[in-house]
Amino acid sequence: MKTLGIFLLALLTFCLPASAAHIRGGELSYKYLGPGSTASSSRYQITLKLYIDCRANSPGQLDEFVNFTVYNKANNQIAVPAINANRTIDEFINYDPNSNPCITNPPTDICYRLRYYSTTIELPNSTAGYLVSFQRCCRIAGIQNMSGNSGNVGATYSCDIPGTNVLAEAYKNSSPSFIASDAVAVCAGSPFTFDFSARDTEDGDSLSYSLCNAYLGGGTEAGTCFDCTSPSPTSPPPYTSVGYTAGFNGGQPLGSRASIDSKTGLISGIAPNGVGQYVVTACVNEYRQGKLINVHRKDIHISVSNCQPLKALLDPNYSFCDDFLVTLQNGQVNPSGSQYIWQYGDGSKADTTTVALGTVQHQYADTGTYKVSLKVILAGGQCQDSTTTLIKVYPGFFPGFEVIGSCLLTPFTFRDTTRSRYGVASKWTWDFGDETTNTDISIQRNPTWKFNSLGIKQARLIVESSFGCRDTVFRDFEVRDKPNLNLAFKDTLICSIDTLQLNASAPGTLNPIFSWSPNLNILNRNTPNPLVYPKTTTRYVVQLDDNGCANSDSVLVRVVDRVTLRASADTTICLTDEIQLNAAGDGLRYQWTPAATLDNPNTRNPLARPTATTTYTVEASIGKCTARDNVVVTTIPYPFANAGPDITICYDDTTQLNATIIGSSFSWTPSSTLINPETLTPLARPRRTTQYVLSVLDNLGCPKPGRDTVLVTVRQPIRAFAGNDTSVVIGQPLQLNGSGAELFLWTPSTGLNFNNIANPVANLTQNQTYIMTAFTPEGCLGVDTINIKVFRTNPDIFVPNAFTPGKSTNTVFRPIPVGISQLEYFRVYNRWGQLVFSSSEATKGWDGKVGGQDQATGTYVWMVQGKDFTGKTIFKKGTVVLIR
Repeated sequence: MKTLGIFLLALLTFCLPASAAHIRGGELSYKYLGPGSTASSSRYQITLKLYIDCRANSPGQLDEFVNFTVYNKANNQIAVPAINANRTIDEFINYDPNSNPCITNPPTDICYRLRYYSTTIELPNSTAGYLVSFQRCCRIAGIQNMSGNSGNVGATYSCDIPGTNVLAEAYKNSSPSFIASDAVAVCAGSPFTFDFSARDTEDGDSLSYSLCNAYLGGGTEAGTCFDCTSPSPTSPPPYTSVGYTAGFNGGQPLGSRASIDSKTGLISGIAPNGVGQYVVTACVNEYRQGKLINVHRKDIHISVSNCQPLKALLDPNYSFCDDFLVTLQNGQVNPSGSQYIWQYGDGSKADTTTVALGTVQHQYADTGTYKVSLKVILAGGQCQDSTTTLIKVYPGFFPGFEVIGSCLLTPFTFRDTTRSRYGVASKWTWDFGDETTNTDISIQRNPTWKFNSLGIKQARLIVESSFGCRDTVFRDFEVRDKPNLNLAFKDTLICSIDTLQLNASAPGTLNPIFSWSPNLNILNRNTPNPLVYPKTTTRYVVQLDDNGCANSDSVLVRVVDRVTLRASADTTICLTDEIQLNAAGDGLRYQWTPAATLDNPNTRNPLARPTATTTYTVEASIGKCTARDNVVVTTIPYPFANAGPDITICYDDTTQLNATIIGSSFSWTPSSTLINPETLTPLARPRRTTQYVLSVLDNLGCPKPGRDTVLVTVRQPIRAFAGNDTSVVIGQPLQLNGSGAELFLWTPSTGLNFNNIANPVANLTQNQTYIMTAFTPEGCLGVDTINIKVFRTNPDIFVPNAFTPGKSTNTVFRPIPVGISQLEYFRVYNRWGQLVFSSSEATKGWDGKVGGQDQATGTYVWMVQGKDFTGKTIFKKGTVVLIR
């Protein structure tokens, strides 16, 4: 038997190929059984709970025995390479889809096969303690909050046995036991709860909870030790976290809207929207005598399903402390079609709504506490739920608090400043934000707390009034190694005849004591605001004592006997320009006059915009000592430039500019399209609209040019178009359509109803040619002609009987409509009846080609149809000969 055990152990040291991916969680725990065979050893029962997907019974996952590896926590070296544990229990955990008829589309895939493996081990009592681990491949494929292919990734389950370095008898410890409630329906995007709580019946240790990273271990990832199904020994700690997808991590495995209660172990919140499996790992912290002795872990794959529960969900009570108009809504989303019935408890009629969350608004007439009821009914009454709550309406509640204190190891006072129009603040729940302990709480109104660590803290106050108004406020503050000491200034200048008040403050302190030194030319030196009158430069040091917590700082008071001042030199500027004035010296305050043309007369360097030559006076002062100086700003008008009025010319035309100036010189830009640009009357011939800038200089003192601009607008060439030549029959009115400019003139006026519009109507008895002139108000013009042939026949469509494509004449076969207002179609067919050309435009015809290929000489059939100017349809057909 011993030989067989050795043979089995040897086999387990090799890696087996992964055969399935169906692990859905696990937990490795231990129980202290008592002393071992010696006084310095202890016996423990090691138990593995392995959750397996009960729908996939691959033999590779249903091991009859497993192996654990024990590591020494002092150096992460193997203490025991392989401990064989046999299967003891095999059970199934299922969720009953019929257990809650109010869930729409209940889940059917929540099923675990739970297998227990257990063994007993004896270990020497250790200073650092031990870590026991188990690794196995593989997890469920397609886990929503894991990156990569989760079906190729295994898991590590471990437990810690504490050593004597934590507590003398910490090794006499057993893992806390989780209260199993694993088969729970969690509906996507809906409120849920999942119980991860545990009990420590063996030791009675204090427990707190957090969510933490799931571990890798065993898998098919090439190039690592994870290419094993169930490695033995396991890889050494520390262990690597699984990779989480964006939006998830070990602390938020179900997203940011779900969290665990550190005191109860209850996970609650809003489930993620993605349907599928999510790996969730809970860590239970064991405290004994105020010390953390162990962190116990369990992970499980929670199934988020595409279901929707019906529930009337309200908090036990609500306080509306802002307004008499209250907004109410259900605490979760219910299936579509749910009906919400609200009773407000004030004698008003009930409201019924089917909007999402059943949101309603109600106006209360007076303050009071009202019992509100909500009933939710699915369409047809197939399922319903109801609840009640108390609503307290007492508007005018203003919570707040202040933190007094600044120094490490001295008490901070938290002072409630809440105001309430109705009643008074009556209940307080404080969390001081001390990250070193869980006992930093109080229910006193103005409690105190002594911090043990430095840094930014955040205190929280939940305050409630005697009328039920309840709110939460936060405040950030800093715990420093010395008290806050602020000085209004640290370096200043005074005149020797002045007295100066120093200003120090210690925000956040309760009983600050100030002391200033040296005791020279100072009054009230033991106050935060002494008066000093030194005759020479002196540094005054302030010492602050806040209940034994000290700080110090200093103020340098520089002393002068007079004020030094030098204004900028006199200058000349162009009238309407601005200039910056400058005062150099050691003055603390400045006053410029006159102030009307300055942007800020009380600054050292104001901007001046004088309207005439001006003398500016500046007075600089240090306390009672003053000094004055002047600066003269002479203003010279800009040189006068008048480029003349704007002009519009025709394209390719020339115009003369007419400018006047007052100055010593001038120039035009651009000059490339000017003739004689050195004169004030150059000729301009721009090809496009151009702005000509006239710049004038003088020698009177203004260094900048005066400028003016003349715009020469160039009208684009007139493209006159009188229309295409056409044919009509006698008595047919012809609508002409000219284009090209704003104004028109048709000559001769024979047969026209008007000869000065764009679209006159012609009524002709003989052939006629019209000349159309299109022109602009500036006289720019263009000319075009139209030839009109008048037939003395009835309206008709004339079609040639032959054409010669490729020759010099008669190359296109097209109809000649006479008296036709609309050509409906013109079609040409070859001898086999195939359509070779079609058009409804009289100006288009057939060029004897089809698809770019010349057609053979021969006879072709044509058809044409149109309407004459009276609306009569004219249809004709015939043949045409194509000649090459």
